[in-house]
Parts: sequence; structure tokens; C-alpha cells
Amino acid sequence: MRIVVGMTGSSGTIFGVEFLKHCPNDKYLILSEWGEKVLQIEVGMTKKELEPYVKKIFPDTDLASPFSSGSNPFDAFVIIPCSISTLAKIAAGISDTLITRVAQVALKERRRMVVALRETPLPTSALENSLKLSREGVVVMPISPPWYKNPESMEESVVGFVNKVLRVIGVSVPGGWREEELL
Repeated sequence: MRIVVGMTGSSGTIFGVEFLKHCPNDKYLILSEWGEKVLQIEVGMTKKELEPYVKKIFPDTDLASPFSSGSNPFDAFVIIPCSISTLAKIAAGISDTLITRVAQVALKERRRMVVALRETPLPTSALENSLKLSREGVVVMPISPPWYKNPESMEESVVGFVNKVLRVIGVSVPGGWREEELL
């Protein structure tokens, strides 16, 4: 699988970092300018430190990236974390950045797309934009880690959510709730 990952300037960059670390497939990262700043603020990492987890990093300003065209296939586009402003632009069809352009490509080509919102509370406009994208086939996943396995650390909580995203895009991840009962 070829996965394109977008990281916006919304809080919650740890979820994007852990997604990059846990997704076993070929990954290409689009990092917005604010995403890079929040990455430094929240987890003390630089863009350079993400390079080992991806095949290539594209700046959000690179509208000439290969993924800005539907002729370069990818299996899924995951925006983690996604700000409500990015959500709004995608829902309105605005493609003024590489993240929003790849989202439009995913929509027109009917490719899997997951938007992991990290905002709360959600204003009515974000709920309406989420509904609009959901009707187009986008999976809208507010970042809400699962608690049924009683995580003992922040990392376990984050990985629990990352595993949910991986399953949604078709990556097999062991350790589902009460999975041992299926054996």
C-alpha cells in the first residue's frame, strides 16, 4: 500500500508521529508550516527526525508534488491531525495547499481518505463540513482514543487510536477488543 499522510497545525501531532511509526506501508508525508511548528512545540521533534519513517516529505506549499495529480495513485490519504480550517477548505473544494489538493484528488478519484480531527468542541460549521465529507466517502475520525483495553500510559492511548486508523484504511493490526475470543 502507498499511504499519503498530511499533518496540519492542529494540536495532537503525537498522533501523526505515532501513525508514521506504526504504519508498515510506504508513506509519504505532507507537513504544513504550522504542522512543523506544532511538531516542535508539542513533541520536541523536527521534520528531519520524521525522515526515517517515510519515503519522502513534501512541504505543503509544493503544489507540483506528484500526488497533486490523480495520475499518481495512492491507496489512502490520512490527515492526522486535521485542523477544522483544513476540514473546511476540503469541504468547500479549496485546494490552495498540497494537503487540500491531495484531498481533492482523493475525492475525485474515490480513494480512501481519513480525516482525524483534533478540535473540541466542534462548531456547527465543522459538524456540517464533516457531514458533507462523510457523504463523499471520507471517514471522519475525531481523535478519541479507545479506553476499553485500560491503557496504562499516554503512549498506549495514542497507539490505540492509531491502530483504529490503520484498521480503517485496511492495514491488519492485531489486538482488537476481545480478539482472543475469535480464535
